[in-house]
Amino acid sequence: MATATTRRKKTTATPWGLAHTVEQLTLPQRAGEKRFASVVQLLESDKGERFVRFAYTTGGVARRGPVTLRLRDLERLRAGLAEHPELAEAFNLGGGA
Repeated sequence: MATATTRRKKTTATPWGLAHTVEQLTLPQRAGEKRFASVVQLLESDKGERFVRFAYTTGGVARRGPVTLRLRDLERLRAGLAEHPELAEAFNLGGGA
């Protein structure tokens, strides 16, 4: 008998409850020998409320703490938003009306 496979959306805990990831932009970074990434995520609750979350990752795991972007990282963020239209819309940087 065939079974249907349902893809589960990744959920993230927020102060307002659980939300799932709509889009994620990952910016690989390096400081000396340290390698990590900053991520910008567009999250959405089951009620349709949207949130933007900034985090950094080590080993693919999101960590709490401040996220620091160099000016050149901001340029890469702007460029990357071109490939993530819903996230760009959340920032109102998509160039639309």
